[in-house]
Amino acid sequence: MEVTAEKNEKVAKMIFASVYPHYVNRIEKNGRTKEELHQVITWLTGYEEAALQKLIDTKVTFETFFQNAKIHPNGHLIKGVICGYRIEEIPDEFELYRQCRYLDKLVDELAKGRKMEKILRKG
Repeated sequence: MEVTAEKNEKVAKMIFASVYPHYVNRIEKNGRTKEELHQVITWLTGYEEAALQKLIDTKVTFETFFQNAKIHPNGHLIKGVICGYRIEEIPDEFELYRQCRYLDKLVDELAKGRKMEKILRKG
């Protein structure tokens, strides 16, 4: 599938707090914990627990969520297909969309029982 400017804009305007409960449900349904989810989000974005909760409480968009994030230097090692998109083929002009797919891929791996050492990529 190909990313379009419209799709990128749609994701940018989505509220992180509206998607977050789906992440929690998905991972808990598969025997993982909210703490593990937060560990994955912290690894990718640099947000600690208090900052993450504030972003959820203030209902920031994904655009704001990722604008203020400090994406892990090994984020580029997140590869594969998620939601029909091959992450490493998403063009640079759609960086926000790629970052959202990074997060989706990490949540997916967590839900599928992948070991934390594998999820949190090392260089």
